[in-house]
Amino acid sequence: MRPPGCRNFLLLASSLLFAGLSAAPQSFSPPSLRSWSGAACRLSRAESERRCRAPGQPPGGALCHGRGRCDCGVCICHVTEPGTYFGPLCECHEWVCETYDGSTCAGTCHCGRCKCDNSDGNGLVYGKFCECDDRECIDDETEEICGGHGKCYCGNCYCEAGWHGDKCEFQCDITPWESKRGCTSPDGKICSNRGTCVCGECSCHDVDPTGDWGDIHGDTCECDERDCRAVYDRYSDDFCSGHGQCNCGRCDCKAGWYGKKCEHPRSCPLSAEESIKKCQGSSDLPCSGRGKCECGKCTCYPPGDRRVYGKTCECDDRRCEDLDGVVCGGHGTCSCGRCVCERGWFGKLCQHPRKCNMTEEQSKSLCESADGILCSGKGSCHCGKCICSAEEWYISGEFCDCDDRDCDKHDGLICTGNGICSCGNCECWDGWNGNACEIWLGTEYP
Repeated sequence: MRPPGCRNFLLLASSLLFAGLSAAPQSFSPPSLRSWSGAACRLSRAESERRCRAPGQPPGGALCHGRGRCDCGVCICHVTEPGTYFGPLCECHEWVCETYDGSTCAGTCHCGRCKCDNSDGNGLVYGKFCECDDRECIDDETEEICGGHGKCYCGNCYCEAGWHGDKCEFQCDITPWESKRGCTSPDGKICSNRGTCVCGECSCHDVDPTGDWGDIHGDTCECDERDCRAVYDRYSDDFCSGHGQCNCGRCDCKAGWYGKKCEHPRSCPLSAEESIKKCQGSSDLPCSGRGKCECGKCTCYPPGDRRVYGKTCECDDRRCEDLDGVVCGGHGTCSCGRCVCERGWFGKLCQHPRKCNMTEEQSKSLCESADGILCSGKGSCHCGKCICSAEEWYISGEFCDCDDRDCDKHDGLICTGNGICSCGNCECWDGWNGNACEIWLGTEYP
């Protein structure tokens, strides 16, 4: 029997030896918590296994990382090649680090982990594989991270509002508020959370994890065509199960099909031609271009908007509203998309008073356009406001200087019937987007 002091010294020396050296051959057993060689372990089995188990491992988990055996609280690593596995819990696998982007560890491989080169102590190189190098974000001129106008993450600058460029070196010529407003999507998110706002314009994240391109688009990245595919496959163009058209990430199903991705067939006693004919009524388009035709019946949209109604969605009371949403100028009532003006008012939107309190000269001076021509030669002047020629339906604008034929069409309708043409540009009603207001971004069709 060794004296107690000698035995404690040997235990301390052996533990230090195990922490710094490779595992010994299997024939070698380190000192353990036994009184003498061959004696029973003084630790309970549970305590012995706990000491051989990695921190955080639950009871019953692998001992010694599955690379050795537990001998009274000490790991004896399995050795097939000298120095392959080592460490107090056999956790180290020398010379082997996980790979990243085809290359092994951008730093130094130590005990199976990458040790990043930060000799200057600034900690700019980091990551599991030392793949992130924030030195790439340092501006050459100012020597600041992202020019002092952004934050760096894994070698890429994320600029503050009002700044852009690889290193946030350029300032926008519009205010941050204007930039944010220009990038705000209809659902209130910046670039629909699918892009980056740069000076009021969205740069969409076109590359998805599979490497496909171009599926995310729109002024505010609001359209994601991937939502139209039953099973997303970047090599396939099978949108809407082959039974519909993808419209900004939503499927418009052909007659006889329904479902979020047009995956369900719908039984109907009518042929496709008969169904469309019943939905057309006196219009040239099914459901007047304002709804969906299913088995001869129209479902008007937007869903839940009572301003669009009728058997063939022929009534659209939104047409009685101006750009500010005022119905019939506040001087009339709307009936199936037409204003019925109160006494003393007239005009398409009841915007003109019949009585005028100004002289003819005063009135004409307010109707002259920049070139000095009265109402651009395409209308008459009444009480300081131009009334554009009714014969030329497409003439509009404050001075009759706009041509509504310049507005985009869809399905033969200007602004698709879902907005107002304002001097050559479509002003879409709530829930609609696109150059021709052809994209519905609200709730799903019923």
